[in-house]
Amino acid sequence: MLQIRMVKMSNSKMKKDVILIGAGIMSATLGTILKELDPTITIKVFEKLDKAGEESSNEWNNAGTGHAALCELNYTTEKADGSIDITKAINVNEQFQLSRQFWSYLIENGLLQNPQDFIMPIPHMSMVQGADNVEFLKKRFAALIDNPLFEGMEFSEDEETLKEWIPVIMEGRTSPEPIAATKIDIGTDVNFGALTRMLFDNLEKQGVEVHYNHTVKDVKRTNDGRWEVKVQADGKLAYHTADFTFLGAGGGSLHLLQKTGIPESKHIGGFPVSGLFLVCNNQEVVEKHHAKVYGKAAVGAPPMSVPHLDTRYIDGKKSLLFGPFAGFSPKFLKTGSNMDLISSVKPNNVFTMLAAGAKEMSLTKYLIQQLMLSKDQRIEELRDFIPTAKAEDWDVVVAGQRVQVIKDTEKGGKGTLQFGTEVVTSQDGSVAALLGASPGASTAVKVMLDIVETCFPAQYEAWQPKIKEMVPSYGQKLMDNRELFKEIHASTAKSLGLEN
Repeated sequence: MLQIRMVKMSNSKMKKDVILIGAGIMSATLGTILKELDPTITIKVFEKLDKAGEESSNEWNNAGTGHAALCELNYTTEKADGSIDITKAINVNEQFQLSRQFWSYLIENGLLQNPQDFIMPIPHMSMVQGADNVEFLKKRFAALIDNPLFEGMEFSEDEETLKEWIPVIMEGRTSPEPIAATKIDIGTDVNFGALTRMLFDNLEKQGVEVHYNHTVKDVKRTNDGRWEVKVQADGKLAYHTADFTFLGAGGGSLHLLQKTGIPESKHIGGFPVSGLFLVCNNQEVVEKHHAKVYGKAAVGAPPMSVPHLDTRYIDGKKSLLFGPFAGFSPKFLKTGSNMDLISSVKPNNVFTMLAAGAKEMSLTKYLIQQLMLSKDQRIEELRDFIPTAKAEDWDVVVAGQRVQVIKDTEKGGKGTLQFGTEVVTSQDGSVAALLGASPGASTAVKVMLDIVETCFPAQYEAWQPKIKEMVPSYGQKLMDNRELFKEIHASTAKSLGLEN
């Protein structure tokens, strides 16, 4: 879950120059928000690859997107007393609603066109097997159904109903284990790669300088409190300065954060996790399935391992993906270096990293097991979802790299592995770095608005009316206002073409 570290700026200097490092969905969102709030602001973007959205934001680097906690079982945990804690699910859903509102604003104001190119309606489902898991799902459904954000969710353990909902999953199923599912039709599939590219196209039309094939080598503070960014391109070095710098380089953000030398960068490490998923190459099978279906992670497996069978829309074509299968690579980016992990270990975080290694032996064991899986073994895991799956109908695709944050926490102690999205901000608000992984992209608007509040306090009050125009419910809880939620959900559905 998102955590903002540190808060207010120590001075009220009006910021005009901004540098965004990394051309992913986070930089795209922050740049778009800032340009709407202050069209005179000067923004430069530096991206080491040749186009936007090619690393973590790329559509082929994510097995499933559109996280609104409608189906992700790891967002609803069972307490010791057997009750279900839905706090995280509510928070993630609320944040996704802000993203919907912002995208709707961009469509309505002509800043984006053709919403079907990045967002499509798709049912979201949770499916479990086994008596204990069925009971868990039933309790989860009961905990969620009265909340406005989850209104319309259905629960069934009836075989005939499930055959209608998920025919490809029920076909050929012979297991005597009970099976149950929940289904809600207001879910979406979001192509964040396409959205990122569309946002950067819009930013360039507004005069934002976007420099591709530019690698940031260093970030350091100047004597006047600004930030100097050292950039390499075509074998040449150049230096650029800004009042505010955002490190939105995916797995590469940790190294850049360490280079800033700010106190908040100390005692933080990162653990890289790579991924694989299966893509169906048989269009007949693809057409039989129409939902995002999330299962439950195996006992002892980390949250990142939740299996899901996802209908996706990529390049205008309906696709079917299953995963994730975890792996390990020392790289922090898919296009990174094998030295990334080693070079991230510093004197100030070495004990934090060692403590995490000692704590996370089960994760290490899990990753080793995943690395040793053959394609046939992965197909066997797929058959828990699709009993009739044929190996020749599925191809293995390498997903993106994720870097899980490791830090010392009061609750978890030294070397605690964090699962979620985290922002680290300097005390004066002049530099911010985005770290971590899921739900990430789906909550980008909330994360970036929090950065705006933290890092631009001198302007934030004056920007409130515009923020409310872009995101009408910002600062309110939709779960506490059923009518407002219905009104906003209906209007955004219309703008984004999700009504049908």
